[in-house]
Amino acid sequence: MKLVQLSNIDNSRIVGLVLENKVFNITEVNNEFETTYKLINYSITNNQNLDELLNKLLDKANPIDFSYDEILNSKNKNELPKILVPIDHPDPYRLFISGTGLTHTGSVKSRDMMHNENEEKKDQTDSAKMFQMGIEGGKPEQGKIGVAPEWFYKGNGTNLKGPNDLLEIPDFSLDGGEEPEIVGCYLIDSEGNPVRLGFTLGNEFSDHETEQINYLYLAHSKMRNCSIGPELDTRLEFKDISINCDIERDGGKIYKSGPIKSGEEYMSHSLSNMEYHHFKYDIHRLPGDLHLHYFGTSQLSYSTRDWKFNTGDKIIISSNEFEGSLKNEVKKVNSKDFNIRKA
Repeated sequence: MKLVQLSNIDNSRIVGLVLENKVFNITEVNNEFETTYKLINYSITNNQNLDELLNKLLDKANPIDFSYDEILNSKNKNELPKILVPIDHPDPYRLFISGTGLTHTGSVKSRDMMHNENEEKKDQTDSAKMFQMGIEGGKPEQGKIGVAPEWFYKGNGTNLKGPNDLLEIPDFSLDGGEEPEIVGCYLIDSEGNPVRLGFTLGNEFSDHETEQINYLYLAHSKMRNCSIGPELDTRLEFKDISINCDIERDGGKIYKSGPIKSGEEYMSHSLSNMEYHHFKYDIHRLPGDLHLHYFGTSQLSYSTRDWKFNTGDKIIISSNEFEGSLKNEVKKVNSKDFNIRKA
């Protein structure tokens, strides 16, 4: 089932279910469910199956006055509800954004090209070594622990953007870089156990030019804003998912990815193995925390393009598994001034 969050003109929220281009108002059925976090937390706390709860609410819900397409494509914020991220945390500092790289069977090619420009260099790059480790040990037998994948941190909820929000490139960045991915959404229950809520589309926007300088700059390159949405799909099977990414400039396309495959069938790690290695740390299992985890992509424009992102460029990520596309414009911004002083 496909959950969305909307913001009304008065800034109140609506939780909705998308069905046949209609958005059914769940909040109207029970006004306590004014956010997806509250709805899902209720489901977990009361040990109630989420899809069963959603079906019961859907039976009583009415569609709002506008179609899903109208809401997604509206530029008039004063007349139509605004689409938001499908899930967030009431305290943005308790929303943890992270990701896993070099997990897809095609991803190592792009990364290798970034980190091994010298064709005469014969040594295998760390990217290639990490990928090979996944091939050999990323899908262990049931009950066994496999090799850990590459892992990185992207920040907290203050770094998160929704559909139609601006993705900002700070002035200290060398470039921006789209990363069309599937994002796993998890809430930690009262016993400290992660609960997988479902999956959403994501753009794990990064600075690949900074990463290319030195692989140890990977952590720096990932500290950029990112986006998810528009839907949280509670039933999506993370097996065989096709994603497309287009980048538009001045009304024309400057990049078209073609089909990008994601899901376990195209990865060197199993979903359970990636989840285990993220949540094995006690700090990642604090009750009430929300985790958004990007599972990587097999294709980037960066390793083959001769252009950089400009303000106004639009990134469009879509998949047949989702009703709506994730669209974001890019904007170059000046960093905020700050002063460091002695206490």
